[in-house]
Amino acid sequence: MRGAAITAGTTLPTRRAATFAAAMFAAAMFAAAMVAAAMFAPGLLVLGLVLAALGMVLVLAWLHPVAAGTGWLLIVGSTPEMWLGDLLGPAFYQPIIAVEKGAGLALAAVAVLRFGLRRDWYNPGLAFVAMFVTGLAHGLYPGLGMAASLRSLLGSAAPYAFMFSRLSRGWARAVIRTTMLIPALAVAAGSALDLAGLRPLFVQSGGWRLGALGHPAFLGSFALAAIYACLVELYRGGRPRDAALMALNFVILVLTGARAPLIYGVAVTGLTLAFVPSPAFPRRRRMLLLLGALALLPLALGAAGSLSGLRLFNLLEHNPDALSGREQIWAWFERAAAGSPWVGWGVGAGNAVIPQDSRVVEIMHTWAAHNEYLRIAVEGGRLGEALLLALFVLWAAAHTARLPRGERAIMRLVFVAFACHAATDNVLISTSASVLFAFVAAVFARGALEATAADRANGPERGAGAGGAVGAR
Repeated sequence: MRGAAITAGTTLPTRRAATFAAAMFAAAMFAAAMVAAAMFAPGLLVLGLVLAALGMVLVLAWLHPVAAGTGWLLIVGSTPEMWLGDLLGPAFYQPIIAVEKGAGLALAAVAVLRFGLRRDWYNPGLAFVAMFVTGLAHGLYPGLGMAASLRSLLGSAAPYAFMFSRLSRGWARAVIRTTMLIPALAVAAGSALDLAGLRPLFVQSGGWRLGALGHPAFLGSFALAAIYACLVELYRGGRPRDAALMALNFVILVLTGARAPLIYGVAVTGLTLAFVPSPAFPRRRRMLLLLGALALLPLALGAAGSLSGLRLFNLLEHNPDALSGREQIWAWFERAAAGSPWVGWGVGAGNAVIPQDSRVVEIMHTWAAHNEYLRIAVEGGRLGEALLLALFVLWAAAHTARLPRGERAIMRLVFVAFACHAATDNVLISTSASVLFAFVAAVFARGALEATAADRANGPERGAGAGGAVGAR
């Protein structure tokens, strides 16, 4: 013990000295490079300063991974591509999204270095890598270049990158709590901008819709993820504040006018409360919450006429089965998929199917598929779509198997709802996917840590039990 203490006592200062020396050497080399750039290539000076700033951010992320992860999540949840894009112009919309997802990839890489690598063999991001390779071998969609396809690959795989890190319990807890708060914080910030006359809180789109800092559809997706997070935490702790926050997120979701997220949020929450047991949230309290929500339904339907100014009630009253023009977009993708049915046209082809100057885009203000099955059929064909679906099923089954019973049921319902939602929305490529799958990664990571701790704690008892059984036999 004494020898070990001496070794530890001499190793730590030596390691600190080596780290300090390496930092001083790197600082000296950087200063020399900046002086050389200023003297011989002034144009590189700005690039060097940018790289230095990025390096400092990554160092801070290394030192404070929890703060970095939650800060990034809050930024993504505020949809800067919307409010900042409005200030800078439409040309900055895609670059801002690229920065958001690139930052997520960088933070995932820092998390791997900080917490350790996880071999996540069923990660859905691997399916996009396979589709990228087959797309290059087959030939990309006309008008889609290799650089654009590579950018789409990084953007498509980015939401799942955190699952390649072991993560920490603090990171997981902070990300889940942040996911719960994103919609409320976005509405609070949007209200401040509205009062200042900079950006309206509600927008007109077939009725008034709550948009806050971004688009109502994005806010609706964030609210759906927040509802799932509240439900998981409610089943773990049974805290009334989690139930209240879940109710607030439902109110926000209704005001966004996003029908599909509302349907799936109600379905997952209702099925969970009705059939999934929880020691922390007993049946009596669950039934009171469920019956209270059901009692509000007749009131909401009765008030639908007087609330027809809101988009959701407007659609319920006049055109409840409308697809908001999606069928016009789907026809383009069906034709493109038929041109290469087995291997598709490469990752990113979904962005090139509809010309951005076409009449459809002029009317719909979008060229996205609003149907992930059609988009993947275009980009990866039947083989790519089958691979992605198989990986999603295996990924969800493998990781939820280690969760507590209640969380396991909730997360499996979430994935079923997600599979249904993918038929009418861009649930894989929008920035809201980054928030949803950061939450999923946090739940999976926390479950794995708790299961590992339980296995270690019960290891000797299990071993003794097994030995006793063998002896008795």
